[in-house]
Amino acid sequence: MNVKEFEKKEKNTAELTVVTTPEEFEAAVQKAYIKNRGRINVPGFRKGKAPRRMIESMYGAGIFYEDAVEALAPEALDAGIREKELDTVGRPSILDFNIGEDKSLTLKFRVSLYPEVKVSKYKGIAAPKMAVRVTKKDVDREIESARQRNARIESVDRAAANGDIVNIDFEGFIDGVAFDGGKGEGHDLELGSGQFIPGFEDQLIGAKAGDEVDVNVTFPENYAPELASKAATFKVKVNEVKVKELPELDDEFAKDVSEFDTLEEYSASVKEELSERKRDEAQRAFEEVVMSRLTDNVECEIPDDMVEEHLDSMLNNFRYNLARQGMELEQYFSMMGMSVESFRQETRPTAEKQIKLDLAFEHIAKTEDFPVSDEDVENEYKRLADEYHMGVDEVKRAVTADSVKTGLKLEKAKKLVLDTAVAEKKEKKADKADKAEE
Repeated sequence: MNVKEFEKKEKNTAELTVVTTPEEFEAAVQKAYIKNRGRINVPGFRKGKAPRRMIESMYGAGIFYEDAVEALAPEALDAGIREKELDTVGRPSILDFNIGEDKSLTLKFRVSLYPEVKVSKYKGIAAPKMAVRVTKKDVDREIESARQRNARIESVDRAAANGDIVNIDFEGFIDGVAFDGGKGEGHDLELGSGQFIPGFEDQLIGAKAGDEVDVNVTFPENYAPELASKAATFKVKVNEVKVKELPELDDEFAKDVSEFDTLEEYSASVKEELSERKRDEAQRAFEEVVMSRLTDNVECEIPDDMVEEHLDSMLNNFRYNLARQGMELEQYFSMMGMSVESFRQETRPTAEKQIKLDLAFEHIAKTEDFPVSDEDVENEYKRLADEYHMGVDEVKRAVTADSVKTGLKLEKAKKLVLDTAVAEKKEKKADKADKAEE
């Protein structure tokens, strides 16, 4: 086999034409005959015993050509890739094939080439980083949330007010017909919480236990497609009206909800926890901007096959995550009014950005030539074993040492980008009340 033609095309694709010898094609045809002769009937011969020439005379000389081409194509493609020393990605395809008079086979392939990558800058990338500020209002809000979680719920014999909890049975109707998903029994609803569609909770204010109320609402435009913008009536029965009894904000409350003996100590702890949480959030936001700006510095032309391959992976991961929640992908898409095609279209920009980021890390790792020791590899195997609850030897059988080394180098590349990034302080706008409370 030898390469007859090689021509680069747009978007890192190329056309590769490989020619086999007549002997190679003849051997492939003979293998196709042996593979298929048991399925071909020839009068006068037992099944599978008819000579090849007899079969070809009856059904045509090319009866085994298709199978021969299919068998030879992968070998011809590999030979062409090796001869031209190509780095390919995605799934190659056969554009054309031709059998010459000398019975040589000419195959024309379309291949996608691994893109050439340039990264104009990856050290010292500047990005805004939010300054961490925790106000008294933030602390009070967090403590109030703890009060709400530790509230006692008591039944009351009066009309429901905003902030009360009503236990209800309900069923929804559109044009007098009940619709799927619009029925519930024994549901606790806090009035004013916004759990239900706009207008629903307001119409239950003033209702008492035992009351039956018709609640008239219109579904929002961005609701599920089958209900969006439609007017509906919910027949609601109020079973019980309940009120929250909030604990007093004192030292006893602090002892109940924390390890501290006083409200002052508890408040100081809450402030420190909030500060740490906001520092983590600010760091994550900073890193996201750094990564985004890194991709802006990447120059490359990504072949479509590479994007499609990444979209396949994203779709499979999404399917797996849904399955863990007990839902099938098709069921989710039906509920959301989506399809596989729309999912791929919507997630394509994300896929392209992630590919650029991966290519950037590969470029940085190659440029910096990070060292990875045998000890580093062993430690990574142990980490993977702990993470996936597997034995180290089992992990080694599943993941090659070269793959581990590559992964460690990519992590080092990411760490270099983040360690050298420059944080531009960005103050969060605070209202006058916040400033006064600091």
